[in-house]
Amino acid sequence: MINEMKPLTMAEVKEISEDVEEDKGIKDFIKKFTKLDAKTAIEMREEIEKLGILKVKDGEIVKIVDLMPEDATDLNKIFTEVSLDEEEIKKILEVVKKYK
Repeated sequence: MINEMKPLTMAEVKEISEDVEEDKGIKDFIKKFTKLDAKTAIEMREEIEKLGILKVKDGEIVKIVDLMPEDATDLNKIFTEVSLDEEEIKKILEVVKKYK
């Protein structure tokens, strides 16, 4: 039964799926592309949430954590429906740099 629907980072999915014996293909894919461990990914997600940027939704935060954008161009590729101003971009990229 589904109790809650919430976007998860690949690091969080990796941690959850470690107990599951099946779906080795999914585990291999996630392992290949995960850049952070689950604890660090959660910390980064919380830090981005604390920035209080209303334009940044949960799904976009997950993409930021998973993709770790290096510059404004990379970050803007995540945001298709809204655009961030320079100050918002700067704040987000400062958080990302802490976790690289």
